[in-house]
Amino acid sequence: MSLVVVEGLSVSFGDRAVVQDVSFTVAAGETLALVGESGSGKSLTALSLLRLLPPGAAVASGRIEIEGEEITGMREADLRRVRGGRVGMIFQEPMTSLNPLHRVGRQVAEAVKLHAKAGLSRDALHRRAVTLLEQAGFADAAHRLDAFPHQLSGGQRQRVMIAMALANDPALLIADEPTTALDVTIEAQILALLDAQKAARGLGLLLITHDLGVVKQHANRVAVMKAGRIVETGTVADIFARPTHPYTRMLLGSEPKGSPSPVAADAKAVICAENLTVRFAIRRGVMRRSVGDVAAVDDVSLTVREGETVGLVGESGSGKTTTGFAMLGLEQAKGRILFAGQNIAELPERKLRALRGDMQIVFQDPYGSLSPRLTVEEIVAEGLKVHFPKLNRAERHERVAAVLNEVGLPLNAMERYPHEFSGGQRQRISIARAVVLEPRFVVLDEPTSALDRSVQTQIVDLLRRLQADHGLAYLFISHDLRIVRALAHRIIVLRRGRVVEEGPAAEIFANPQQDYTRALIAAAFEGRALETDLDEPEAPTLVD
Repeated sequence: MSLVVVEGLSVSFGDRAVVQDVSFTVAAGETLALVGESGSGKSLTALSLLRLLPPGAAVASGRIEIEGEEITGMREADLRRVRGGRVGMIFQEPMTSLNPLHRVGRQVAEAVKLHAKAGLSRDALHRRAVTLLEQAGFADAAHRLDAFPHQLSGGQRQRVMIAMALANDPALLIADEPTTALDVTIEAQILALLDAQKAARGLGLLLITHDLGVVKQHANRVAVMKAGRIVETGTVADIFARPTHPYTRMLLGSEPKGSPSPVAADAKAVICAENLTVRFAIRRGVMRRSVGDVAAVDDVSLTVREGETVGLVGESGSGKTTTGFAMLGLEQAKGRILFAGQNIAELPERKLRALRGDMQIVFQDPYGSLSPRLTVEEIVAEGLKVHFPKLNRAERHERVAAVLNEVGLPLNAMERYPHEFSGGQRQRISIARAVVLEPRFVVLDEPTSALDRSVQTQIVDLLRRLQADHGLAYLFISHDLRIVRALAHRIIVLRRGRVVEEGPAAEIFANPQQDYTRALIAAAFEGRALETDLDEPEAPTLVD
């Protein structure tokens, strides 16, 4: 008998159907991957199993059965017994899923207490929380119980979510994009942990993801969703070897390919960082007194030339984003940063502001980096008002229209707001906002990590074209080495704030010299967890 049976499931927002006639099963000990692009209905389908749909959405028809019990008509009191009891769920973003005001040990213990058949003592809850965190991969779980979520790394927060989901020995585990925005090494560790727990407990696992590389390595069967419908189902071997639906073939072919155009031999250096060092204070206690500091970036030197992309790679916490911010003068740093013949590390803010138009950044999150109160035209034109004050309104409108066309957005996008666009379209708006100022240097901080593979491919092609047309110098920060391989000319590998290896991209991928680099590449292309001598470090409380 199947652990989960879904037949003819349809979900609607009012009169609009968003999930239509979906049917699938999940057996004990099996991993079913639900795949498709953003907006295909994957998460809504999973949320329907526990009747956790967002406001305005409702199951219009169909049958959901878990361990032989009908869910669709179940009373709310009985549903509470199922949620977190017989079915555990790992949400996509652990930082927003965990309570920022409660310590993680309390949150894990609460998950146990809610479903305990008999009252447990404080000591029993403490021991159970430690055991669950140890099973979730914490090497020193007893010392992490008092940490708040913000004091943990992204991978550690996801491990807390896994501990809570497994707290009551569920029969089914739902993992909704459990590794999105995690670097490749932590992603491999989390997926290996889920595989181990599934095998040890005989769990059924419903894995929701847009990453087909993850599916190939960790799933047994695949259900492909498009526009709210399942268009193809089969074993992993069959789907990857013999996909029958055009949409499935498109997804499988969406891997970023090719390489960037060669850099001219006489290309001039646009920006040069020498012996860059950034230190953050570590503050503890109620009064937040400084008890030391941490070197987020330690003696890093790099140069980016016209038309060149330098890929900055490494695990989360390796100093990639801090390096990018420091090179833009957005983070206080020691060392020299030479741009336009000036050491911007020593420039006062007034003089640095005059150079801002030549140095731009595209942020990781296309949802949080755009003001929801401004139209697209106002967002893109905002920089023009500062750096090109002599332009009148009609001239600004003309420049915005031209750059939106250049990044592949329609003219009518100007009058609309960010929430009306998909993630890929929002990232195009972010790129337009940077490019409209005709910069020489652009920091791209994980610009594709929150996007589907098919959209990532489009963004990579767009960035290549803009670079070729304008001779842009890119510092491309990413943990996705597949994207880096398609876009970067040179690669710098950071670990704990220090450069451990650098060189031409082709040479780094073909013949990495350092064990750490080899481990990163293995994690990215083979799905192997990175073996390190230390557990993930606790994220310090940082003060500017």
